[in-house]
Amino acid sequence: MPTATIVQLCVFLGLNALVALLTWLHCRKSTRSTDDTKEYFLASSGLSWVFIAGSITLTNINTDTFVGMNGPQTLNMVLWELSGFVGLLLLATIFVPLYYKYKCTTVTELLERRYNNKHIRATVSAIFLLGDVLIFLPIMLYTSSLLIKTMFGLDTPIIVLSCGVAVVGAAYAIGGGLRAVAVSDTYTGVVVLGMAVLVTVLSLNAIHWDFSGVPAERLTLFRGSDAPIPWPTLLTGMIFSQLYYWSTNQTITQRALAAPSIREAKRGVYAAAAVRLLIIPPIVVIPGLCAYKLYGAMEHDAAYGHIVGQLLPHWLLGAFAAAMFGAVMTSYNATLNSSAALYVCDLHQKYINANGNVRRLSTWLQVGFALFSIAMVPAYAQSQSIMQTIQSLIGLFSMPILSAFIIGLLFRNVDARAVIATIVFGAGFYALFAFGWPALHDSHPATVPAPWHFLHSMALTVWSCVGFALAVNRFVFGQRAEFELGSRGKARDLVTAMRPGT
Repeated sequence: MPTATIVQLCVFLGLNALVALLTWLHCRKSTRSTDDTKEYFLASSGLSWVFIAGSITLTNINTDTFVGMNGPQTLNMVLWELSGFVGLLLLATIFVPLYYKYKCTTVTELLERRYNNKHIRATVSAIFLLGDVLIFLPIMLYTSSLLIKTMFGLDTPIIVLSCGVAVVGAAYAIGGGLRAVAVSDTYTGVVVLGMAVLVTVLSLNAIHWDFSGVPAERLTLFRGSDAPIPWPTLLTGMIFSQLYYWSTNQTITQRALAAPSIREAKRGVYAAAAVRLLIIPPIVVIPGLCAYKLYGAMEHDAAYGHIVGQLLPHWLLGAFAAAMFGAVMTSYNATLNSSAALYVCDLHQKYINANGNVRRLSTWLQVGFALFSIAMVPAYAQSQSIMQTIQSLIGLFSMPILSAFIIGLLFRNVDARAVIATIVFGAGFYALFAFGWPALHDSHPATVPAPWHFLHSMALTVWSCVGFALAVNRFVFGQRAEFELGSRGKARDLVTAMRPGT
């Protein structure tokens, strides 16, 4: 084995071992709760704002972010991250107070309280689980394996690399619960963001900080229908997509729910929002743009791995590999833990056994989720743009679920059965516009107009779901919904919860 490869391998193993050691040292001196559910899934409500911010940031920033955002090689993609800043502000100001008011362990518990029905909670949890296992977990494995394979020029099959990533990620989630996940996320974040900034600077140096020669449309932020994100979508589906991801997504909000107080939770979310605004945007688009100028257009999301392999000094490749490996670990183990929380709290304890061994059950669940996600990796290997694939697939369940939250928070006297029916309706409605329409256009391009952007379909799906639920509630179940804002018509409760210092 060449000396350079040995050095890279040693750096890779050393940095990952350091993060594991620091995580263990921190967790072993933490106060433990006698409540297994609270300890395993909420870290005994002991996460400080630093670890909340670090874990939220690194749970979101993954290889699919670096690979997928840089893949299209256009500035326009940064709109996802800039709008994410708004999503985090909504989480801090509106949803965190509500979750703490109802003492929620999972986001779906809020639905149970608002509709006074455990079945709506179970339905949404089951959908979240399907999304995690069928979409998020396998995509994390695929993008991380693709990046490592591209960067080092390996001949190792992606499925083999995915197995290695899954084993290490599951070890964190299974061994230490949310506390270990959040702490390792934060320590890893220092390495990940540091290396990503370095790659960005090296990319700019390689083109002498001069983007001349790159087509103007690739350097334009607000573009029309030919862009990955047409600017009108910012006024339609983008806000709903961000609201869903940051405020009603168990994997993200679970960190904010693990704080000792609302104030500490808000501080953590605001800190994550600052990172989202100041650090994330340049590192997820500039390397891709630089790669376009240096090497031309690249396919299959290969731009980021290629430019890293070309520009990063060989002695730093081990550190970069450790950073990217850590990035996928943070997202993968976080999703495993939140998936286990959804099943245990919302399904198993509600319908099967309320007093089972939480740790043992969670262990077997996460092993099963990991194995299934490995098996799903080949399904994503043919994707042209992994980021577009993720966002379009999410709409199948994200918008119907978001509508359930909107209805539950804005109306009372709505039958939960109407909302469950709406979730099914919404998935079919979105599929018709996002997948059926494009297929029909491809078959009959002369007679069927070209489909609009999937973000427009998301907005239409949300409002259609709200209208459908209210209609079913009125005409099928004979109940008249009453508009309200806040909890049980007491908007002042929400205003009080949102005040600083609460």
